[in-house]
Amino acid sequence: MADPKSFVKFDKVDKSYDGKVLVVKNLNLDINEGEFITMLGPSGSGKTTCLMMLAGFETPTNGEIYLDSNPISKIPPHKRGIGMVFQNYALFPHLTVYENLAFPLKVRKLLKSEIDKKVDKALSMVSLSGFEQRMPNQLSGGQQQRVAVARSLVFDPQLVLMDEPLGALDKNLRESMQYEIKHIHESIGVTIVYVTHDQGEALTMSSRIAVFNDGKIQQLSSPDKLYEEPVNTFVAGFIGENNTFSGEVSEISNGKCKVKLASGAEIISNPISVKSKGEKTIVSLRPERAIIDPEGKMDNRQKGKIEEIIYHGDHARVRLNILGNKDFILKVPNSSSRMDLKRGNEVDIGWNSKDARALDSK
Repeated sequence: MADPKSFVKFDKVDKSYDGKVLVVKNLNLDINEGEFITMLGPSGSGKTTCLMMLAGFETPTNGEIYLDSNPISKIPPHKRGIGMVFQNYALFPHLTVYENLAFPLKVRKLLKSEIDKKVDKALSMVSLSGFEQRMPNQLSGGQQQRVAVARSLVFDPQLVLMDEPLGALDKNLRESMQYEIKHIHESIGVTIVYVTHDQGEALTMSSRIAVFNDGKIQQLSSPDKLYEEPVNTFVAGFIGENNTFSGEVSEISNGKCKVKLASGAEIISNPISVKSKGEKTIVSLRPERAIIDPEGKMDNRQKGKIEEIIYHGDHARVRLNILGNKDFILKVPNSSSRMDLKRGNEVDIGWNSKDARALDSK
């Protein structure tokens, strides 16, 4: 039975297409009403299959999915009352914007006056009032996607599913649509389940993010916790940029661990997934957590040689050779004090042990 507090619940859900290989494995996931949750992961990780099962286009091999405490696996898609937005817009090309939005309302047999009100309201939400008589081919890609978003909201669904909806848009338009969808969610409070492989998009828009790999959720957290506190090497490597050192735990005490690297050097780390001396580990450190010429107390200080400097406007991306890692990345703010960096220079690098996370070595 579903937890009454969960608006959407995946309960021990498996999915196999061939009866042999599970593409989703024993999935347990609770989604709260009004939440914006993103399923994030690489191709083949199981995220889109989960969305398709929730929509009703696929059926779980085992387990059950609940919507508002009701099992839905045997309910056909058109009777679930769920709004959907796809990457390819899925607008009817022969219908006007008004007719596209009115379609789901006519299916529900609403009166013409009620349809007019709801279409007006939905177009206002996506800033397209006055576009009612345009045809889809008279709209830009961004406008078409906004119509698709409006159509998914026009019948006041409890739940909206979005499958890579911004994937076909250019960078600037994609970013503006991220904010637009986020603001719509905040203003009307509808529950949104969003699928993407774009980490930046997930971090920008979501209340929580479920990171998928190999058919399982690797971590389910708020965006800031996911970035700052990854629980394993997959999440650390998949979300944002990440520096790594491989080694073996040589000592654990007082909430810190020493990790001995292949070079023989030791670094002090935060023991996240390691428990005892002798364990193999990969230490994860975000580029912005290490600094050049550290002042004050930092429990890791090393020398590194600058291999490359790439200008990014507001910051420079500096690649160094440090402790045997030739691809150690730093992000240095673009200020006059840092313009003296040169390729081939040796510099002092420092970071705090709390920011260096000793994770599993898988």
